[in-house]
Amino acid sequence: MLDRRLEYVLAVSVSGSFTAAADKVGITQSGVTRAIADLERELGYTLFYRTSRGTILTENGRDFVERTRRLLEDARVLLSGEQDKNPYARPLRIGVCPASLEWLLAKPLASLLQRHPAIRLEQTGASSERVMQLLRIGGIDVAVGVEDSFSDWSGLVRHRISLIRPVLFVRKLHPVLALQQVTTNDLVRFNFVLPSDLRPYTEAFQSLFEKHRLIWQNHVHRIDYFPIVRQLVLTSESIGVTTLEYAASNTFSEYFEVVPGASLFPALPLCCAVPSLSERSPPVRAFLKTMRKFFPVAS
Repeated sequence: MLDRRLEYVLAVSVSGSFTAAADKVGITQSGVTRAIADLERELGYTLFYRTSRGTILTENGRDFVERTRRLLEDARVLLSGEQDKNPYARPLRIGVCPASLEWLLAKPLASLLQRHPAIRLEQTGASSERVMQLLRIGGIDVAVGVEDSFSDWSGLVRHRISLIRPVLFVRKLHPVLALQQVTTNDLVRFNFVLPSDLRPYTEAFQSLFEKHRLIWQNHVHRIDYFPIVRQLVLTSESIGVTTLEYAASNTFSEYFEVVPGASLFPALPLCCAVPSLSERSPPVRAFLKTMRKFFPVAS
């Protein structure tokens, strides 16, 4: 029913080589190579870079694989009849931008699975541009992030769910904590660890350093994976950014403190975004309902 070459592409993307993919799908290596080359000619673009060490997806190939994975999974669910028995028996693909906000989903997703255990979760953290690309091509079902990150993208329905309140934080005994009143003159003495793609942060820090005639990029680490952010702040004099909600946790207070009186950002609206023209599946509707339950709706 479906083109077998889709399975070959997915196998190569997972295994990283035509030889390993051939073993996985049960045909010869030359058969996989020829089939994918034929598909690339039909598509008009290359899916893989061929190297001596294996294969690497091109940008077009990455988008093609995302769509292929979803198509094959949907076909499997349809042919198995799982959806007829349980409308929640399907994947729920969630994109988070920036990835440093992934921790916000921990409790909502646990609650969602308790209520609908048949849902299969797939969660991706990436830049807003990458998350929007995945949403547009069907690689994810719903995006979660700061509303400003979605403002330039059309064809979306945005569901505002809460406000997040950014704060600056440092390790305990950090020199800035000894100051009676922290000013911008004090802040620019240190490096910062920021999400790689969050517009209000970037603009605020650019303005902060430029006022002091400094090149702001020379003083900023751009990292989304929060465990790395924590470790850098814990082992250096760098200043990080987190949310007031996280700063109230026991995990935070054991090692870190909020920089007093040094707020550079307003509260930021958090939202979920879905394609405006697509039908929302039962898992997507259940996810949106769960997010509203865990986060107060922001005005």
